[in-house]
Amino acid sequence: MIPEVKRGWRSRRPLMFLLLIGLSACAAQPARPGSGQQVQPQAPAVSPRPPGVATAPDADFDTWLDAFRAEARGKGIAETTLAAAFDGLTPNPRVIELDQRQPEGRVTFARYFQNTVSDVRIRKGRSLHAENADVLRRVAGTYGVPSKVVVALWGVETSYGANTGNFSIVRSLATLAYEGRRAEFFRGELLKALQIMEAEHYSPEKLIGSWAGAMGQCQFMPSSYLKWAVDFDGDGHRDIWATRADVFGSAANYLKQNGWVAGEGWGRPVKVPAGFAKSMTGLEVKKSLADWQALGVRLRDGADLPVADMTASLINPGEEGAYWLVYENFRVIMRWNRSTYFALSVLSLADLIGQ
Repeated sequence: MIPEVKRGWRSRRPLMFLLLIGLSACAAQPARPGSGQQVQPQAPAVSPRPPGVATAPDADFDTWLDAFRAEARGKGIAETTLAAAFDGLTPNPRVIELDQRQPEGRVTFARYFQNTVSDVRIRKGRSLHAENADVLRRVAGTYGVPSKVVVALWGVETSYGANTGNFSIVRSLATLAYEGRRAEFFRGELLKALQIMEAEHYSPEKLIGSWAGAMGQCQFMPSSYLKWAVDFDGDGHRDIWATRADVFGSAANYLKQNGWVAGEGWGRPVKVPAGFAKSMTGLEVKKSLADWQALGVRLRDGADLPVADMTASLINPGEEGAYWLVYENFRVIMRWNRSTYFALSVLSLADLIGQ
């Protein structure tokens, strides 16, 4: 959903990873329940320059912005919107710094899972799942996505709305479109942000989020917002910043529209025979459960795989002996964020929230 998986979580339980290895709750039954840029675990995003710290004028940026204004004007954006968004706008040097930052080294899956699926997040998720039961029940009934999955996504993306970012989306996207590594992508997202301002009658100050342009409690990029955000509470606004009903409904709508199969699970932990070919792992390899059974794949406890007409892929996210068979709903989560770490953590958290 966003160009980064951010946020490091403070609460850890040393043996939490063992829960994942033994999770029976993640086993999908023959019927199962439910933005996506490539994301590998990175350090948390850092807060932007404090308000009131001025940035020197940039003549080249002003020239670029004038050209962008003309383009946006030609695509129907009103002068009042352009003035509200761009008058006095300067590039954000902190955004450039974060965009150019080198990764700090790969995080192991065990560490990522331990940090993400913490005791604190599990307890908070269960509490909020109960607190919002009525609206979550309506969301699940409307979109066919289990409420526990919606809450888990909310928890991992923004720690249940606590860490949404405090960067100006318009300023960040303008900076990245002007000087970023993916200028054309961010140029398109900036135009979408202007369209959101007009469609929702939002000021630029409303559009707050991550340095990379992801917005609100479910961290939608502007293009994702325009496609999938919903006004679930019926107040006339798709408010993914402050209205939980809209946050939940928008996340569930995204999953439904991207292929979530209602009533089916997402995968199960398995074990493979000694000498099993590594070439058989990966989401690009799809086989029926019967074929995996014939190849010697078994449930973690040694039992046979279920008899069901389902295709699955075998993944091994870098931990010795840790394998999962994953189904279509796992792939749907990876359309939100193309990281197996993220998908396994979100779906495992969902199962723990639902216990």
